[in-house]
Amino acid sequence: MSGTIHVDTHGEHIAMVRIDRPEARNALSPKMLCALADAFLTVKADARTRVVVLTGTGNAAFCSGGDLGLTLPLMTGARVPQDEFDRRLLEDERTLEISSLRDFDIVKPTICAINGVCFAAGFELMLGTDIRIAADHAQFGLPEVQRALLPFAGSMARLPRQVPTAAAMQLLLTGRPFSAQQALQWGLVTELLPSDQLLARALELAEQIAGNGPVAVQAVRRTAIQSSGLALHSAFALENGAKREVMRSQDAREGPLAFIEKRAPKFIGR
Repeated sequence: MSGTIHVDTHGEHIAMVRIDRPEARNALSPKMLCALADAFLTVKADARTRVVVLTGTGNAAFCSGGDLGLTLPLMTGARVPQDEFDRRLLEDERTLEISSLRDFDIVKPTICAINGVCFAAGFELMLGTDIRIAADHAQFGLPEVQRALLPFAGSMARLPRQVPTAAAMQLLLTGRPFSAQQALQWGLVTELLPSDQLLARALELAEQIAGNGPVAVQAVRRTAIQSSGLALHSAFALENGAKREVMRSQDAREGPLAFIEKRAPKFIGR
């Protein structure tokens, strides 16, 4: 019951990363966290991949968090390491950081299709993605404090930047779950859909992004993220650097030319 992380391709430029352990609400075991980190490293390194879609198996859960019987006891010292995955998780800090998209730039725009419960480590992983859409029955929450734990994979730093401060503190300190409708109101997700339409919509968004100029897309994403919280003059300097990079690319010449010639552009990512 250790679960699996699937990495599949859709078309030429879209990678789908899927958390697959539905019998445990897609809870993350040490083995799965290692596999998730490896999956993110793989799609980052793949020059063909322009967009990543992240989701879970089934319609009950995206990810309910770290496995309370395997992962969390290992992290607190209540369980001794038993295999190579346990040891890697404890000894290699980057594995946990990469698996939660914390202090790790995957480079590619990432769409999270939240197909159900999104709790704890699943919620923290969601916060590291760029675009989020959810099934209308999804639930969200950070229940760690109810177990005398804390959300250490990015939420304490990220959540107050993504929702109003008072709302973030209420969620962090009470551990109480909240609805997909509330997530939409706070802007944590941008769309709610029936569960049977969720993946198709995520792939539609991914195809739209993948069809754009990849040099420009990555520069826009990087600049928006890096300029967050900076003084305007510093943020404008980042914009200037992005402009120089993009405007000297072959794709920047191809886009306007294709428009003039009334044909579809052929972007090469350079």
